[in-house]
Amino acid sequence: MSTVDQTRELAAFLRTRRERLDPRDVALPARRAHRRTPGLRREEVAELAGVSVDYVIRLEQGRGLRPSPEVLEALAGALRLSDDERVYLFDLAQQRPTRQRAARRPPAADEAGPISRLVLDLSPLPAMLLNHRFDIIAWNPEMAALVIDFGALPAEQRNSMWLCTLHPGLRDFYRDRERTLREGIADLRAAWAAHPDDAALSELIEELTSGSEEVARLWARRDVRVNGRGRKRLRHATAGPLTIEYEVLAPLQAPGQRLVIYRAADPASQHTLDTITASCALAAGRA
Repeated sequence: MSTVDQTRELAAFLRTRRERLDPRDVALPARRAHRRTPGLRREEVAELAGVSVDYVIRLEQGRGLRPSPEVLEALAGALRLSDDERVYLFDLAQQRPTRQRAARRPPAADEAGPISRLVLDLSPLPAMLLNHRFDIIAWNPEMAALVIDFGALPAEQRNSMWLCTLHPGLRDFYRDRERTLREGIADLRAAWAAHPDDAALSELIEELTSGSEEVARLWARRDVRVNGRGRKRLRHATAGPLTIEYEVLAPLQAPGQRLVIYRAADPASQHTLDTITASCALAAGRA
């Protein structure tokens, strides 16, 4: 998987989005005839999008079409795509949305410095800085104490998706492992479509999907979602269970990067997090 096969992926994505819909979801009358396949029929998608059935068939067969932005908007509406799925659709078709989000560009090499210092300034809140491949390029001691000693890992393992899916020491770290993986892989798929020529990102996805049946199964769902905030139920190796709320910020000067900040979600979790972060203060005092 060196690069994204965008034509084939576009075809598969449209099929899976069509198959997940019920006619009642889009105000179509229920058909009396038995449906041999799940979801909407191609004719129904064509009717909703205002295109021909043959056009929908050719798209789903990956026959080299490049839909216009107007057709993509119509398909996104017909298939009830979320904002993230809509951007993914346009990325696959290599078109610019008519309602364009902020332009994506790779961060310059010297843009990580100030943000890396900000990560340290956020202590005692656990924080880390990721790039668009989910590589962990900066972290503070509290995040390392909560998750894992990133500095002790080989550079190729300092990737949040690799750690949560393949690192054996973190298999039980996420108490809602299925949901955490599902959301993370949906986010990874959006990044994959946004950077179709990034061979390193595609190689990471190949490693994850070939190395884990869980990842392969969830990747095949073709869920797409960019995670800006949420909640995770964790199990620290020594301090025990806690729940955190996370916020993801995109620096204006480095839109390819993500600043991830954790907070305790409840008083009990705050007590547990305080216990974890106190160890960082003691270690700093001994240094």
